[in-house]
Amino acid sequence: MTKEQIDLYLTTNAKYFEANAIPIVRQKLEKLPAEQVTIVQSIEYKDPTMLLIVSILVGGLGVDRFLLGDTGMGVLKLLTGGCCGILTIIDWFSVMKKTKQYNLAKLSQIA
Repeated sequence: MTKEQIDLYLTTNAKYFEANAIPIVRQKLEKLPAEQVTIVQSIEYKDPTMLLIVSILVGGLGVDRFLLGDTGMGVLKLLTGGCCGILTIIDWFSVMKKTKQYNLAKLSQIA
């Protein structure tokens, strides 16, 4: 990717990654072969804000964990009512960070 393409990509998708992960994303994009540029540009990331809203509304049912691919914790939250609400409250404060880590892992699988 060219420097302009990388800058445009980061400007468009910076909200999906943690601020300290942006240099890592830049390095991965700089090393990206030309044939994988289209694949990386077509990745659909999870929106951290949307997942926070989902966690607040139906987090006790484990929907937020299912959306992040954490099926085991999703089932646990579903069967225990979010561990009597304790795990649900913890997730309200950690779901955005987990979503951004999920997005970085998704990019790392390809790049």
